[in-house]
Amino acid sequence: MAQQEKQWTIYWNEYASDTYLYGSEIEFRSQDDVVFQNALIPPGTAIKTWYSMVNFQAGRIEPTLPIIDGEGKYHIVVDLDSDIPKGIFLRLVFLGKNGEEAGSFIVDQPEMDFQCPLKTYSYKAELICAGGHTFHFHSFTISERTG
Repeated sequence: MAQQEKQWTIYWNEYASDTYLYGSEIEFRSQDDVVFQNALIPPGTAIKTWYSMVNFQAGRIEPTLPIIDGEGKYHIVVDLDSDIPKGIFLRLVFLGKNGEEAGSFIVDQPEMDFQCPLKTYSYKAELICAGGHTFHFHSFTISERTG
C-alpha cells in the first residue's frame, strides 16, 4: 500500500483576479465554502485559476499551488457540490520553461491519481464549467504519493 507524504489543501481566496466575474455572483461564506452562481456562463469557461508560479510584479498575487515535478506521483481530491452532476471539473495544465503547454489532466472524478509530464516547469489548476451554473466550492487537496 502506498503511503501519503506531503499534502496541500487549496482554497478559493477572496481576491477577484483570475476569476470569471461577468454576470457571476460569488459569496465567500467561509474559507472552505464559496458559492458561485452564473446562469449564463458558457461551457468550457475557466471560472477560477490557481497558479504554482506567478509574476508578482505584474499580477500582485502570490502562488497558490504547491511545487510538483515530473518525477513524482500525486493524488488529488476535489471537494465541490454542483447543481448538475459533473457540471464543474478541475483541469490541471502543465507548462514548460517557456510557458508552453506541456500537457493537461482533467479531474472529472472526486479523486484521482496523476503524474505531470517530465518537462513540467510550472502548472495551473482551473475550475471549468461543464454545464453547471451553481456550485459550492470547498477545496481541493494534492497529496504526494510514495512507494
